[in-house]
Amino acid sequence: MSGLAGRAFLKMNGIGNEIIVLDLRGADSRVAPGEARAIARGEGLAYDQLMVLSDPRTAGTDAFMTIFNNDGSLSGACGNGTRCVAWALTRADGRERVVLETQARLLDCRRDGPQRFTVDMGAPGLGWREIPLARDVDDTSAVDLPEAGALGPFCAVNMGNPHAVFFVSDAMAVDLPSVGPALEHNGMFPERANISVAQVTEASDARARILLRVWERGAGVTQACGSAACATLVAAVRTGRTGRAADIDLPGGTLFIEWRESDSHVLMTGDVALEFEGRFEASLFEGVSA
Repeated sequence: MSGLAGRAFLKMNGIGNEIIVLDLRGADSRVAPGEARAIARGEGLAYDQLMVLSDPRTAGTDAFMTIFNNDGSLSGACGNGTRCVAWALTRADGRERVVLETQARLLDCRRDGPQRFTVDMGAPGLGWREIPLARDVDDTSAVDLPEAGALGPFCAVNMGNPHAVFFVSDAMAVDLPSVGPALEHNGMFPERANISVAQVTEASDARARILLRVWERGAGVTQACGSAACATLVAAVRTGRTGRAADIDLPGGTLFIEWRESDSHVLMTGDVALEFEGRFEASLFEGVSA
């Protein structure tokens, strides 16, 4: 029997990004890819990312986060999910700050209101090896990809996971469910990639506005993607489209993103919501290898 049977969880969302928070600190249980896929198939449990908390590995942090996509693959970062975790860890004691660790980096989270948090997502990776791309390119802010067709060149950014941002004149007109899968798995991306289509709706050196839609690797089209919003602002600055702050409008809501010049860190601010709390039923994991 799976060690997850009977475990408590939170079903949350970060501006529509569907999240499950599973706190396994102090327990021997771990989550296998098959178990992650089984949870996503449960009634009412469909998620974009599963945030699994385990005991801290680094002094001064509150938990280590392992992030699963709904296909059972691992994600290096999930900004919306990180805000959900920050809420879960601070709701009882009202703390103003938590520090979380992922396989990619440390994430400093600050409470701005009852349901609102800012996450320091760290500095973006901009070199072709950091992203990573399959080969060296002259300029990672303008990468030609023949398979992208009319989408044109993309700007490549790593925000804990790889992102390809395409700036278009009409983001809503792009058939993302059709083009997303092939681009995610394109040979240019050895670790696959999150595919974003972005439209600058208000250009400004002070606080711009960008309309964004995202195909997330391992999850498909989602209502929101925090790391993609961060990557999009970085891409907009690198390509001379905006200044270093913007409201990013996603189907599920709006995130405020700032790329700080002093240390190159990207800050993401947005709301979270608790949908319900529950415990996993044993039947969910029948026939699933732990």
